Amino acid sequence: MRNLMNISTIAILILTLPIAALADLSGTKTLTANTALSLDSGTTSSSGGDLLWNGTTLAPQGNASAYNFGTAVPFSSLTQTVVQAASALFSKSAISSLAVNNVLAVKTNGGNYSAVQVTAVSGGSITLQFTTFGASSAPAGPTITQVINNYGLIPAGFSNSGIAQGALFIIKGSGLADPNAQAVLQDSSKGLPTTLNGASVKVTVGGTTTSPVFYYAIAAQLALVLPSNTPTGNAQVTVTYNNQTSAPFSFQVVQSAVGLDSYYGAGSGLGVATNSASGVLYNYANSIPPGTQVTLWGSGLGADPTRDTTFSTANIANIKSLAHVYVGGVDAVIGYQGPSGYPGLNQVNITIPTNAQTGCNVSLIGVTTSGAPTNSLTLPIGTGACSDTQFGNIGSTLSTLSGKTDIYSGTTILSLETSPASSGSGTQVTNVALGTFQHISYNGLTYGTAGKSVSLGGCIVSQSLGSSSATSTSTGLDAGTITVTGPAGSATLTSFPGIAGTYLAQLASGFIPTSGGTFTFQNGSGGKDVGPFNAQIVFPTPLLTWTNQTAAATVSRSAGLPITWNGGSSGTFVYIGGSSSGTVNGQSVSGSFTCFAPQSAFQFTVPSYILASLPAGTGSVIVGNYTNYQSFSATGLDVGAAIGFVAYDIDAAYN
Repeated sequence: MRNLMNISTIAILILTLPIAALADLSGTKTLTANTALSLDSGTTSSSGGDLLWNGTTLAPQGNASAYNFGTAVPFSSLTQTVVQAASALFSKSAISSLAVNNVLAVKTNGGNYSAVQVTAVSGGSITLQFTTFGASSAPAGPTITQVINNYGLIPAGFSNSGIAQGALFIIKGSGLADPNAQAVLQDSSKGLPTTLNGASVKVTVGGTTTSPVFYYAIAAQLALVLPSNTPTGNAQVTVTYNNQTSAPFSFQVVQSAVGLDSYYGAGSGLGVATNSASGVLYNYANSIPPGTQVTLWGSGLGADPTRDTTFSTANIANIKSLAHVYVGGVDAVIGYQGPSGYPGLNQVNITIPTNAQTGCNVSLIGVTTSGAPTNSLTLPIGTGACSDTQFGNIGSTLSTLSGKTDIYSGTTILSLETSPASSGSGTQVTNVALGTFQHISYNGLTYGTAGKSVSLGGCIVSQSLGSSSATSTSTGLDAGTITVTGPAGSATLTSFPGIAGTYLAQLASGFIPTSGGTFTFQNGSGGKDVGPFNAQIVFPTPLLTWTNQTAAATVSRSAGLPITWNGGSSGTFVYIGGSSSGTVNGQSVSGSFTCFAPQSAFQFTVPSYILASLPAGTGSVIVGNYTNYQSFSATGLDVGAAIGFVAYDIDAAYN
């Protein structure tokens, strides 16, 4: 069974990113007779451009227009606001009798505003100083920085990266298309174009070259469909814009590499799932009942030549690239996987297992017939608003927070950690109390895009090139004087040097006793930014012990990683995490996984398809017993949480 979407719905599913703010372009150029100047790029040519100097006059070209302020107006006074305000006076008439210090206002062919001053006139030449507001720096031609699946966003170098034949993919870079173009989605019912906003793309594998078609094109990003007849193997892609062609950029064309759509377009966090019968989109406030058939959206199942360029319902058939779709670790029944009707857009219909766990962030990951995992997502499973009581997550709260671009958060943490000693031999045990109070800005994204949570019983993966780039920035909040009190006494947290909003206390050995106990964080009358709060953490009796540490020192990514433990308290949960970094084809890559299991199970196996998403190399494995999250509130905070944990951290080799 399959269902189709209308054109307005597909617009939501095609990832678009805002155009980055552009800097002003300033420069000085000397023009000889019959030379044209482009104020958008700072380049000269024999024709075109914005202003043509014929030896005696400057004439606007194309759609450009200008106004002559004469010599009475200082060049420094021509701000963007002043130039734009004079636009009613602009014309296409040629300007003559130009002298030194003559000032012009120009609207360029690219739609930008420019201030121009004559600094020299000699014989048949003229020298112009100019500032074009909102234009990029002088282009050296298109530059490609990344080629990735439009939905999965998995960087090159991982076993599950690559662009599948017939897939919807994006090219990131600079100078790729008209700098004033908007990300307008093209209508595939009329056929997708091979040229858009001045840009065209060629992909070459061996001796075969194909031309992807466009969904949209902006200067920083192109969204395209790779023709199904593109051969598999190492590909070279080039972008041509403004008669300049980029340097070739390498990527792998594969038969299948599935990326699933995420709710906030980040390739991770909450996944996009719609009811297969009604089309209703599920979210934290409207979770999916077990047994429901849902449709997942994405791209990369494989070649689909019928729909390479145009919407079509002809020859609809399964493309059986996915062998499994796991929901909370349970293998779901796949009812249909194949074309949606739209170029490059696939759909996968599954039935949520009746024995699937419930929660706000139940893990979702597919595995292809070749064993390659999809990107890692989560789904809200349950009835009505979702709930993860162990983590203090409630669907209504998550729905409110997830759309925010700024969050004011506070967290208090009490930890007892055993880790490799800094000297390289033996172990060290640390008791730490930590408080972190931050105003977090998600750099144009939202709180939901940063979601790295997973419900009990599942695992999620994060993948990145080299060290992870920051997806958010934070500013510390003043929470006043914070103390923590437990069975062995009290301690005061002090501000961590150089990190505003972070409070730390290195606790004496035994502050967290093996018998556990109750601990309370308080901040008295509060601070400048955060009001008074009282947060309580209860450690179990006895504390948890990781019983098979030695076996985890070498991780076989093609096999599951079994973890066993003793101790802890029923009702709490166990965190199992790991990370590795390595070099693939000269590219540094790193990955990490996070799993949560109920303490009462006393064992958990990290699935092989989770480990397969990480690179071979060196890293670590950590196992910890977390107390259930306790929420607290304070003026100045959107969310507050208190958590305690006992953790064991070891070095590990990933093979």
